[in-house]
Amino acid sequence: MAAKDSAKTADAAAPASRQALFWTTVGYALMILGALGALLLIRSYGIVLVAPPAVAPHTVAEATGTGADVFLHVLLALSAVIMTGLILAKCLAYLGQPPVIGEVIAGIVLGPSFLGAEASAVLLPRTVAPFLGVIAQLGVLLYMFTIGLELHTDLMRHRTHATVAISHTSILVPFVLGALLALELYPRLSSSDVPFMSFALFMGVAMSITAFPVLARILTDRRMIRTELGAIALSCAAIDDVTAWCLLAFVVGVAQAQGGAGLVVAAGTLAYITLMFLLVRPLLRRVVAWWDTEPLPRSAIACVFVALLLSGLATEYIGIHAIFGAFLFGAIIPHDSPVARTFTRQLDSVVTVLLLPAFFAFTGMRTRIDLVSSMDQWLICGLIVVVATGGKFGGTVLAARLTGLRWRQAAALGTLMNTRGLMELIVLNIGLDLKVVSPTLFAMMVLMALATTLATAPVLQVLRPSTAAEDEPGRASSCHR
Repeated sequence: MAAKDSAKTADAAAPASRQALFWTTVGYALMILGALGALLLIRSYGIVLVAPPAVAPHTVAEATGTGADVFLHVLLALSAVIMTGLILAKCLAYLGQPPVIGEVIAGIVLGPSFLGAEASAVLLPRTVAPFLGVIAQLGVLLYMFTIGLELHTDLMRHRTHATVAISHTSILVPFVLGALLALELYPRLSSSDVPFMSFALFMGVAMSITAFPVLARILTDRRMIRTELGAIALSCAAIDDVTAWCLLAFVVGVAQAQGGAGLVVAAGTLAYITLMFLLVRPLLRRVVAWWDTEPLPRSAIACVFVALLLSGLATEYIGIHAIFGAFLFGAIIPHDSPVARTFTRQLDSVVTVLLLPAFFAFTGMRTRIDLVSSMDQWLICGLIVVVATGGKFGGTVLAARLTGLRWRQAAALGTLMNTRGLMELIVLNIGLDLKVVSPTLFAMMVLMALATTLATAPVLQVLRPSTAAEDEPGRASSCHR
């Protein structure tokens, strides 16, 4: 009898499950179509906008110096940024802020925004910028590789279509709002040599970023990493990372090429991603299985580094940034393998303590907060923060509520997904390199990244007491693993 009752229950539940899946699929398709329709509508208004003419670059007489002088300044700059970042990180830790906030602020403090152009030039002269930029790019390349290594794809498998819906809603809503905001910003803060659609797409991506590593650090510090809320946040952030980097790859391809060439870049990107997952990933799993002991042989470490550099070289050749290739290569390596554990452990201190400060210093040199001078510009900066927060927080909360989370859980999840941090700075530097964003807009967006990340800890502290009882580790263990 019990078996018959169980079979009847299963038979009754099956149509309900299929119906729920059907309506979820319909809702997801309508959300995608709505976003595409909104982008087409924004484009129809944006292509008629006229931006100011491009400003000719200032010719600055570079100070001449020997290689020893440049090397001396690089060592001095790295030492200053590391020490300043360490001090600020310790101070901000008392306010519940992650260390990356102090490190980012250290780069800005030592730049021209606070020290002034003359004082900053003593510490970070223009002759140092190209060399510091190379170190910064290498640091970000290795950092994105480690982020790929730590990407738990099993979290995405074990959190069903509901998590995917939350994640993609938290991308699409700020993406569309960012493109909509471009209608206001393009005539004011762009230039005529930047196509409107490249500008609008980049603004959409910049608004959509979630800092997966910073979010994971916040969850770990607050002992939320194994809670139900923590598992959902990590799953959504992981999917966000993959989706956002794919979008960024497409946008970079569009920005670097014109007309049909942009489609070639997009097609090349899609082909490379398909190749990596369908061909390289199975082959890599077999190779990694041979190296099942620690420590890894020297030849294995050399092979992984060569493959990492070749992956970055391939994506750079396709027309997208090399860091996308590094992230993708890290993502296809099994995160629980000896290879992933070895590289994560050995690269962690070198990358985060030594090489990333070069990126923060390089970003600080390029951030000119003094360019945001008038009240109108500060109001625009505030508008950017409001749109970024409203899109990310609002989109996440809306989707979380529709998938069954309580209001406070949904609000806490929205707060976590609004964390941007270092990932946003990486995206913004790419935009500045491509000249899609101006130095003034770059400074505004850096301030937005700092504001949204700084707000995460205090807001979460307010919401956390009410979610603590709901998110016991015992309930979440099946979700997280």
